[in-house]
Amino acid sequence: MGDGWYRGNIGWQDQRNYYGEQLGLLLQLQIDYTDGTGETIVSDGNWKVSTGPIVVSDIYNGEKYDARLEMPGWASPGFDEKKWKQAGLLSAPHTRLIAPQGVAVEAIEEIKPIKIISTPKGETVMDMGQNMVGWVRMKVSGQRGDIITLKFAEVLDKEGNFYTDNLRSARVTDTYILKGDGEEVYEPVFTFHGFRFVQLEGFAQTPTLDQITGVVIHSAMQATGDFTCSDSLINQLQRNIRWGQKGNFLDVPTDCPQRDERLGWTGDAQVFSPTAAYNFDVAAFYTKWMKDLAADQLADGKVPHVIPDVLKKQGGSTAWADAALIVPWTTYLAYGDKRILEEQYPSMKAWVDYMKARAGDDYLWTGDQHFGDWLAFASTRSDYTGATTEKDLIATAYFHYSSALLARIAGIIGNSADAETYSALSDKVKKAFVHEFVTPSGRLVSHTQTAYALAIAFGLLPDSLVPAAAGFLAADVKKMGHLTTGFVGTPLLCKTLSENGFETEAYMLLNRRAYPSWLYPVTQGATTIWERWDGQKPDGTFQNVGMNSFNHYAYGAIGEWLYTHVAGIKIDEENPGYKHFFLAPHPGGGLTNANASFHSMYGKIHASWKIENGEFKYQVEVPANTTATVILPVTNEQKKVGSGKYTFIVKL
Repeated sequence: MGDGWYRGNIGWQDQRNYYGEQLGLLLQLQIDYTDGTGETIVSDGNWKVSTGPIVVSDIYNGEKYDARLEMPGWASPGFDEKKWKQAGLLSAPHTRLIAPQGVAVEAIEEIKPIKIISTPKGETVMDMGQNMVGWVRMKVSGQRGDIITLKFAEVLDKEGNFYTDNLRSARVTDTYILKGDGEEVYEPVFTFHGFRFVQLEGFAQTPTLDQITGVVIHSAMQATGDFTCSDSLINQLQRNIRWGQKGNFLDVPTDCPQRDERLGWTGDAQVFSPTAAYNFDVAAFYTKWMKDLAADQLADGKVPHVIPDVLKKQGGSTAWADAALIVPWTTYLAYGDKRILEEQYPSMKAWVDYMKARAGDDYLWTGDQHFGDWLAFASTRSDYTGATTEKDLIATAYFHYSSALLARIAGIIGNSADAETYSALSDKVKKAFVHEFVTPSGRLVSHTQTAYALAIAFGLLPDSLVPAAAGFLAADVKKMGHLTTGFVGTPLLCKTLSENGFETEAYMLLNRRAYPSWLYPVTQGATTIWERWDGQKPDGTFQNVGMNSFNHYAYGAIGEWLYTHVAGIKIDEENPGYKHFFLAPHPGGGLTNANASFHSMYGKIHASWKIENGEFKYQVEVPANTTATVILPVTNEQKKVGSGKYTFIVKL
């Protein structure tokens, strides 16, 4: 057994033993024999225990393995366990145990390093070619007692040296002590790392590429979607999004996989959930995590910042806690199973009631602590202090959105009384929002891209003011020449622009190569999504070490727009689970082709287009027992089709 989250290091405040100090095993093994009889084996006082070659194990700090302490055959019948100790008995846990419904974390694939580097400092480093999550399997020979040390990092510094400052206090080091018996093979058991580079120490001979294999782990989700187009940088962006999801979906949706954190931050998960549901089958994954959220939700309805909650009941930030509604809603739309809405409904309602209590009689949520538009663009220019969106505006916007969403969910599951109650509540919040934050001309008090994207996307403005507000948004994008959004605004930015007639501006943001942009990290060699727009600057220096992950999926939320807008595969919210869906492509940005596929509950959906000889050619595949509405560009012609393959051509 390993310490894991239970009593190992967790969080960034030297916190240990959060759930308990003593490890125990709670097990029931049911054996069904072919003759119809059965046997149940449980953890009780008849078990025996011993220490073994795993001397130290910790998620953050790594594992120390002394091969000299191995006991060959210990898990096989006939092993002599006389020297082992009798297991002690612990009292049954008093906490509520919830059976997990998610998929297991497994070793999914293996990758080989692409080169060996001797750094300017003389370090021997293997480059895996991909920022990955898992560990390495090592083959090594040497003398008994020789010590091999493996250290892990995501990036090299501007001089080309091994860089670990951004890992903060996490030591991320595996140590192996040889038993001296020919070739030995080692891979850790109770730890994992986020890394692209492996520093090797203690090898008797110069290491070779075939001695190291990267073992990639994540929850065993089935891949369901992919997107490619004519731009190789955008294709790499899509690969980075998928790798970021794989590296952070380890039973819980972690924010990052490498430093002394790796926690289930609710805000990151909420904004990324629509993209996640295109890339992989996340139905079981989110169903499990939502039960975790409900279990840790406080009695007053407050949702902790991280799930499982190891930050001691810190919570209540909008856009983060709203994961309580948005993630189940996203899951329902993708898979059409309303059970997650029914099961999570008490949790959803409790969170909206908490917001209502905090807002009070004026329906404006003001004054409380929130994360706001986390890591939004900032500047050192003396005439531009940064894209600061008022937290009160964001909080009230989410109060409206979640109460309206709760009303809709209540109607779907047959709770008409709550549907009326929360619909009326959302209307009151909207009225208060317009009065407090919107001028008669449609200008918002926070004149930022995030503020306009939220207000428009969440339906907070009167219809008469939407064109003006969208114009203000587009004007700011054109003036700045880049995005200024953080975690909250980024997922909505291109979507809001394109849905309001500003296709050129949306594609400009997608295509931008310089900082800040989605493609800037790609030009810097990124193979996953960064936490910050400028995690590594053009001169090779880094952002602040206190918060600079190079595998942080939140900004990968642009992936939803690639699937739904560029390629055109879009959910019909009135017919969830792709029983009926839209195929509405939007060529632009200089792209000459785009191709997307998604394996729905009914089968494969495929959509691809290319521009050639003045024609737009759109080829689609609709699975059995479904229908789709095709909306063609330029002409806006609509065609409803059933299952099968179709080709549509539009003259440009």
